[in-house]
Amino acid sequence: MTRIGVAGAGAWGLALAHAAQRAGSTPVIWSRRGSSSAGGFTVSGNSAALSDVDMLLLTVSAQELAFVADRLEPALGHSLPLVICAKGIARPDDRLLDDVLEEVLPGRPIAILSGPSFADEVVKGLPTAVTIAATDAALAGRIAAALGSASFRPYVSTDPVGVQLGGAIKNVIAIACGIVAGRAIGENARAALMTRGLAETARLGRAMGANPETFAGLAGLGDLSLTATSTSSRNFRLGLALGRGASVAEAAAHITGVVEGVATAQAVVALAARHGVDVPISAAVAAIVEQGADIGQTMAGLLARPLRTETA
Repeated sequence: MTRIGVAGAGAWGLALAHAAQRAGSTPVIWSRRGSSSAGGFTVSGNSAALSDVDMLLLTVSAQELAFVADRLEPALGHSLPLVICAKGIARPDDRLLDDVLEEVLPGRPIAILSGPSFADEVVKGLPTAVTIAATDAALAGRIAAALGSASFRPYVSTDPVGVQLGGAIKNVIAIACGIVAGRAIGENARAALMTRGLAETARLGRAMGANPETFAGLAGLGDLSLTATSTSSRNFRLGLALGRGASVAEAAAHITGVVEGVATAQAVVALAARHGVDVPISAAVAAIVEQGADIGQTMAGLLARPLRTETA
């Protein structure tokens, strides 16, 4: 795998192009917005540019994945490995992204790239570790080898369900943690939200057949720790603005790029209901961002929940 296709020329797509280049591979970047020059790379608006790549990194947002995949279908070989690099759950049918991709581009090998990775740090070549997950460990290993370098270290997983859930739900928990910071409720409260948020992620993961150990790794605790504590996180910044009194529209207007947690919150609630799992923090965030629920009352409701064992 020496020619690495990248679908999407946003910050994450360009960051992964830099990672591929450092690994000795040649990035081939496509954007539906047309041909251009971005981040030191030539970007093509012609999907035919992807017709001879060895694998394709899909770096568009979770809610755009199906549309972009369908548009690219004529240019993609039937055995081309596809790597989902978005973190979210597809709406309105509330499905994991590999299920969506399998429907649009059936039969292709699919992997997931996730983990704690701010795009600007990847571009700068700062040390970054991520997870490459596929049911086929050999496929994940080949993808890791094509992208890995001294500054970008992929670890292999055979748990795509757990890796996807960890990457999606951490954005929702990060919004909650931003709200706590915006309300100045304290660091104790943020630590509690992170811990209990990871617990509800693991509960849903177990119900969906994920490996519980995944949530202690890069795609679980690692990604949550980064996203829920840094103002470089779009989801945390949105929550911070909400906590300070902004509306969702006002908060989003000041953030460049997609805030995946906004769309993901209600999808997590729906997915959890389908599997009979309680996700109170995700439900609280969904109520705030979808229904405009009062933040003070919603947070008070979380604190008033019955006491229980920590693992429940």
